[in-house]
Amino acid sequence: MRIILYTGKGGVGKTSVSAATGLELARRGYRTLVMSVDPAHSLSDAFDLDRGLMDHESGRLVSVAKNLWIQEVDVQEEISRHWNSVYAYVAALLNVSGLEQTLAEELAIFPGMEEVSSLLYVNEYVRGKSFDVMLLDCAPTGESLRFVSIPTTLEWYMSKIFKLERRVAKMVRPMLQTFTGVPIPQEEYFTNLQSLHRKLSGIDKILVDPKVTTVRIVTNAEKVVLKETQRAFTYFCLYGLTVDAVIVNRLLPHEVRDDFFNSWKDTQEKWTQSVEEFFAPVPVLRLPLFPDEVLGIERLKRLGKALYKDRDPSQRFFTEAPYRFRKVDGNYQVHLRLPFVTGTDIELYKKLDELIIRVGTLKRFVSLPPRIAHCEPLSARIKEGELVVVLGRCHAQRETQSEGAPAA
Repeated sequence: MRIILYTGKGGVGKTSVSAATGLELARRGYRTLVMSVDPAHSLSDAFDLDRGLMDHESGRLVSVAKNLWIQEVDVQEEISRHWNSVYAYVAALLNVSGLEQTLAEELAIFPGMEEVSSLLYVNEYVRGKSFDVMLLDCAPTGESLRFVSIPTTLEWYMSKIFKLERRVAKMVRPMLQTFTGVPIPQEEYFTNLQSLHRKLSGIDKILVDPKVTTVRIVTNAEKVVLKETQRAFTYFCLYGLTVDAVIVNRLLPHEVRDDFFNSWKDTQEKWTQSVEEFFAPVPVLRLPLFPDEVLGIERLKRLGKALYKDRDPSQRFFTEAPYRFRKVDGNYQVHLRLPFVTGTDIELYKKLDELIIRVGTLKRFVSLPPRIAHCEPLSARIKEGELVVVLGRCHAQRETQSEGAPAA
């Protein structure tokens, strides 16, 4: 079983890449599912399917080719399957707060419902061994990160908060409802959450298992998009997911020789080289701009062939997390796998939120999360094929702390 997440900034072409990958996998004989996890579904549009058919099959598996199915999760349908009591409670709470009932019902579809519904399907298909490969066409980067963080958050809630909240609600429900009119969650609400937790059990381990799940980030050769790609890469590393490829989409082909596009080609080449430098040793795949919209099965097949050539898309193109973060004794550590580096001359410097590391001829860029971006490098060492960089609080933070400390 393989699960591959396709993500990136909105509008970079990740849906087309997901659809094209699905067709290439199906051609190779893999039973393949492409699932849209983006609330703004466009997967059926990429296949140029009849919208009437998709409305009729809303939220269900739809066969689009031999060995290939697609699914666009319908949150309204999933509410009736999994969320009824939770949805009813949130809607009632919003209504009591003064919102008109129709608006309260709309707002009760809170962030996370779509992602949890998709994860329920993924776990169901994994347990049933329904497919050889599942491709998840994710929402833009920020929502994709919420998608992968939900299992950990739910696990924390169930182990730390759920039982206490359930007991308190049982004790105070009769009194508060009588005197305040504020709805208190009924027992069915807690039973519903418990059932959801049980159905999601194990999905957190599946997502961080690099033998099963990897992430492929789709980007364009533009500065603004590249910065978003760097941040996404960093956060997926923080969550423990392995990025096994970065796909640079819509590159002007070499045969385009019009003077108008020369500057664009130079700019794209510059940023593509930056992508390859920044994300090394993760493979960077180049995908040319097609002469027309990539819609329908035949054009998607051509895109898949141009992207993967003779490669099997189900294979893991890279098997290790390039770096990981830890906090030890109040300082942050960045661990980078550099198995063949033995030199002791290490150069470190920071540029805004980037840590730049040079070991001999090897150069690495690490985009730091906001919390760590203010820290300065203190030391670095190579131990057992791993470079460990220690970052401490910056001078400004120390001064602030000193100013706020009580006088002796």
